[in-house]
Amino acid sequence: MRIAMWSGPRNISTAMMYSFAARGDCAVVDEPFYAAYLHQTGIDHPMRDEIIASQPTNTQDVIANLTAPVRDGVLHSYHKHMAQHMTPDVPRRWIHAFRNVFLIRHPARVIASYAAKRENPTLDDLGFRHQAEIYDQVHDDGAVVIDSSDIRRNPRAALSALCHAIDLPFVDTMLKWPKGGHPADGVWAKHWYSAVWNSTGFGAPEGPMPEVPAPLLPTLKEALPYYNKLRASSLCIG
Repeated sequence: MRIAMWSGPRNISTAMMYSFAARGDCAVVDEPFYAAYLHQTGIDHPMRDEIIASQPTNTQDVIANLTAPVRDGVLHSYHKHMAQHMTPDVPRRWIHAFRNVFLIRHPARVIASYAAKRENPTLDDLGFRHQAEIYDQVHDDGAVVIDSSDIRRNPRAALSALCHAIDLPFVDTMLKWPKGGHPADGVWAKHWYSAVWNSTGFGAPEGPMPEVPAPLLPTLKEALPYYNKLRASSLCIG
């Protein structure tokens, strides 16, 4: 099975990648379009030059790599995608060949976390609109939505429900991983992944909703309809 996990930043997406890697039967890929996204848009991100040097910048090359046969002995592949990397110039027909899952998180939490790492995010930095667009594209393929808050509240129940929804057996090893990172981490990991590097499993349930700084309230207002649309279709976790 080929799984494409569509997320935005600051959304336990790396923890989910580690979870699937811990299965033992699943190869993982970390944000394969990141370099192409930076190269095409000219956006200035932390470690921009290192990222561009580390991956293909031609989207057709990226797609060819993602759709190539998995290596011998590997049953499944899991691709962690940032939805905002799918700019209008990126072809999207290939997405239908994957089992598509959408990992969502309340925009107030995303904005508060992202702003601590990179100031003043815009809607297009956060991926909510892109997630909704891709979901509309693949909805009829059996797309699945899961909320990160449900995963943190009950990891076993949430991952069991997700695996059932995509016809993949759940295994207990998905709940734990070794501290210190993963060989599949992108070069940007040292800037963004410190929390998950120090973890061995999913974090505790999230606390009260954070207060969004006043200058970012318009971004929150823009993001909420996209989040609410996907939340309405998310898996029900007991």
